[in-house]
Amino acid sequence: MPIDNLQQAAQQIASFLNSVIRHGGLRLKYRVSATAAAEDSEHAGAQVLNVELAGSDAPMLTQRGGELLRSLEHIAIQILRLDVREHDLVSFDALNFKALRQQEIQLAAETAAERVRQSGMPYSFPPTNSRERRMLHLAVKNMEDVESASIGEGQERYLVVYPKGKTHLPAPVPAMPSRSSYGGDRGDRGRGDRPRRDSGYGRR
Repeated sequence: MPIDNLQQAAQQIASFLNSVIRHGGLRLKYRVSATAAAEDSEHAGAQVLNVELAGSDAPMLTQRGGELLRSLEHIAIQILRLDVREHDLVSFDALNFKALRQQEIQLAAETAAERVRQSGMPYSFPPTNSRERRMLHLAVKNMEDVESASIGEGQERYLVVYPKGKTHLPAPVPAMPSRSSYGGDRGDRGRGDRPRRDSGYGRR
């Protein structure tokens, strides 16, 4: 379902950001614009509100894996009272963080898929937010010989890459989330839960 009134929604976001910037003494500026959702997305035909933040304090938004940037985005989504299925209709970015993150996630998915092909065993990513899990799901969806599913609840929910048709295999217990990209060794892993299957498009 699209955002009913884009202009009103943009004004609400602007009011929120003005308050944050003023009370926080932040050296930030922003631009709110609307663009059409990608044709291959579940929101095809809808408009997405994009918020681009810049200024000398912009780097702090992307520190610690973009935690502050995501927090601002999450609060804006709550202000607009969007359904969980509509969260992708608002996107906050700074210093091209999301595009760079997309590249990291794509590379991580490719690396995990190759490891699964070679070992024949599942691979678990650290717990992450629903948007990044979906990005991983979509990346894996386009690969041969592997598939993905999400396991866990809330902040402990994580994505597992399986050999195609073998989601019955026990999933490794994931390492704690990293502040950087998904690459690198995950350390010791025991046997974890079996997946509660989802398609990558529902609840995460």
